[in-house]
Amino acid sequence: MADQSSTTGEDRFAPVQVDLKNPELAFLLAWLLPGAGHIYQGRVGKGILFMVCILFTFFVGLSMGGGRVVYARWDMSEKRLPYLCQIGVGLPAAPALYQAYRVKNREPALLLFGVPLMAPPINDHELGQLHREYGFRFEMGTLYTMIAGLLNVLVIFDAYAGPVFVIPEKEKRRRQRGNKEDPPTSADETASDTTEATSTADS
Repeated sequence: MADQSSTTGEDRFAPVQVDLKNPELAFLLAWLLPGAGHIYQGRVGKGILFMVCILFTFFVGLSMGGGRVVYARWDMSEKRLPYLCQIGVGLPAAPALYQAYRVKNREPALLLFGVPLMAPPINDHELGQLHREYGFRFEMGTLYTMIAGLLNVLVIFDAYAGPVFVIPEKEKRRRQRGNKEDPPTSADETASDTTEATSTADS
């Protein structure tokens, strides 16, 4: 049975043109809010999918640790490397920077929903208390929020550079078999040479 795409002359694996608009702006929007860059480019369905999946992963992880697994701290007592991944989700992780600023200046952390959301532990004693209170969920929550941030890095790149089209291996083999069974005629080669010569002259 002949492939419908071959009978109609359409290549279903041909790249689809995507208007990236302003890639730098899409990059910024994608970082500020996962999926926002794609929505800006008109890729609404893909943007909403990214937004739901990444934000769901981030907030589930955040809730597992009572809102304390995302925090920024960079001093002699602790260098919070996981936050470098967590900030990949943009604005949802940004309150940690303000909370860190308040704690560093010896001001009380802001309470949201009754907890100092994304506030860094005041000292090692409080950090140990958080680990005892939430147990393995504290580490799992940290991991979930890190994964969300890293996933958004891929989304940011896709918003900036556009999608990559890859022809499946099965389709490549089918085309190779087709070329062997039906090699290009001399007229096709002549037309191809003429096209290449025209392109060279134009360039």
